[in-house]
Order: sequence, then C-alpha cells, then structure tokens
Amino acid sequence: MRQLMPLTLAVIMIGSTITHADDHMLFISSFAAGEKGAIHSCSFNLDTGELKLLRQTTDIENPFFLAVSPEGRFLYAIDAAQFGDDENEFVTAFRINRKSGQLTRLNCQSAMGRTSCYLDIDDTGKTLVVANYSSGDVAALPIQKDGSLSEAASFIRHTGSSVDPARQKGPFAHSIEISPDNRFALAADLGIDKVLIYRLDPATAKLTPNDVQPSANVAPGSGPRHLTFHPNGRRVYVISELKNTVTVFDYDTEAGTLKERQTISTLPADFAGTSYCADLKMTPDGRFLYGTNRGHDSIAVYRTAEDGQLTLVSIQSSLGKGPQNLLITPDGRWLLCANMPGNNVAVFGINAESGQLTAQGDPIAVAMPSCIRWLP
Repeated sequence: MRQLMPLTLAVIMIGSTITHADDHMLFISSFAAGEKGAIHSCSFNLDTGELKLLRQTTDIENPFFLAVSPEGRFLYAIDAAQFGDDENEFVTAFRINRKSGQLTRLNCQSAMGRTSCYLDIDDTGKTLVVANYSSGDVAALPIQKDGSLSEAASFIRHTGSSVDPARQKGPFAHSIEISPDNRFALAADLGIDKVLIYRLDPATAKLTPNDVQPSANVAPGSGPRHLTFHPNGRRVYVISELKNTVTVFDYDTEAGTLKERQTISTLPADFAGTSYCADLKMTPDGRFLYGTNRGHDSIAVYRTAEDGQLTLVSIQSSLGKGPQNLLITPDGRWLLCANMPGNNVAVFGINAESGQLTAQGDPIAVAMPSCIRWLP
C-alpha cells in the first residue's frame, strides 16, 4: 500500500535557497528507480541563464512527468514503483516551499492506468488530468483546497489501432493538454493516430467526449505524442513520434474542433537513420516553435506565420542524447532541454529575431532528466 498520510520526503541538500531577484525556481524529474530517482529543485537566473541544483527530493519512484499548480503552491508527479508493469501507476501530490524548493508529500492516488506519462492542471487548480500510455486511457482527478488529490472522477479508455504493427496494435495515450480557455482537454494517442477531444468541467473533474468532434486524425503511422496550443488559443501543434512530423491544426475555441492545415518534417531531408520525436514548445509570443528529435539528437526550430503555419529555420544539436522534454522560460529568452539518456540538461539562449538557439555554457549533469517544470 502507498503511504497516504502527510510526510516530509528525504531531501539531499546541494545548494542554497532562492535569494537573488533574477533567480527563479524550477523542477526537474529524474526518471529512475530507487535513490537515483528524484525531483530536483533548481534555481534559474533569467539574466545569465545559469541553472543550479538546490536539492533533491527522493523516496519517489520513476517520477517521469511533473505538473505545477497555477498559483505555484503544489507539485504533482508520476510515482511508479515498477514503471509500465501490470499495476496501475500513482500520482503523488506535494506542497512546495517556494523559497527553498523543499517538497512535502500530501498524498497519492491511482492514475487509473499503466505507464502514466503526462500530467496537466486546469487554470482553476481544481482538476489534474493524466494520460496512461500502456493501458491507453486518460483520467481526471479532483484537487482539494489543501493540494491533495481525490480519487479519479473521470476515466476514459481509448479504442482502436493503426497501421504500424509494432507500435500501434492498440491505443497508447501519450499526452493530455487542457485548452487555454479551460473548456476542453486534448489527448494525443500514439496508437490510434488521433487527437481525442474532451469537454472539461474543472469544478467536478469531469471529462466527456466532444459531441461536435470527438477526435481529429493525423496521417496513418504518425504516432502523435505531444501537443501545444498557440498563445492566441486558435492553433494547435501536434508532434508525432513515429513519422517525425509536426501537424498544425486550426482550433475553433467555441466548438473545440480541429482542422488540419499543415504537416512538416522535424528532420533534415537527407537523414537516413532512426529517430523519434518527443516534445514541442512555443515561445510566449507565438513566433517560434521547437521540437525534439531523439536519435538525430536535435531540436527543430520553426518560425510561425500569421495563419499559424510553420517554416523551418534550422535543426540544431540538443547537446545530448535523446532530447526528451523542453521548457521555455516565461520571458521567452531561454530554452532548457532535458536529454534523458544523455544525463544532462542543456540551456540555450533564444534569439528574439531569428529564433536560433545559442548554447549557454556546458550542459548540467542530471541523471535521466525526463521533465522540466517552471514554478509560477
């Protein structure tokens, strides 16, 4: 049985607390079991781009993905003793000390599925959604006023398959992202080549299929993995793991519907090796989009047009093996890349005119970094 009573997790002190005005807190998960698995509390200097590890919160297993509440009081993490086995994973809730980064466990609840791989929180801070890869389903859990989680109020299992016999024999829900207006949740399912569209009631953590358009398709064999909304709320960008593409959709904010506009590669035209996309993020002004290539070990840089379509600017080294997750700072000046099997986090400056990336010193050593989250 998982420990449900509040307790303070083991903490390894590394640096100090946040003291400088330009230093801000962020969190990095290390996707590993035992003592190697941890959530790292870090400081990031918005003036210099310096990343420092402050402390490690341990006693959590395989914390693959993280989410932080809108007001920055609570953090939620995948907690999986045996990631991807026959048992359901858990989501664990923590209270954040905003100055020191210390995390105090509040409770944990079942994610309702296996190989849990994505978390998001609605803008009111009342609902957490989770995507479960191996079992091909999504769930929504109510968040209480004290930050603790209640049992899932919604659970929806996906159905279907697609054309890749090795990777698409059934549904594999890989992410779920809440719309900027807080009315819908979109789930990318790698196994069925669909983005499923759910209506969201954040007050009750209820998900229901969108009756106007329950899903949108990507090209067969694409394997959609992650998605992100344009800051204007009228475009959705979906990165597909298997075909190494980004698909641009027009998004109707009233009806919650998607209409495909463009699909573009993330790889050089002459690349003949094996590579799989992972994550994508957009700058706060909506001018540039970045997507990761694991295998080619690079970051594709795109410029966005007025109609949301993409033009490839460059494809740059991620400075490590297997770029898994990205974070762009709220000021749009910095991009952080978690190279998971490369065991490092690289920091890049973003050129405000071109979108090009410039490495800020050497990458920081972090064991199996899988997710980076900013503290609001």
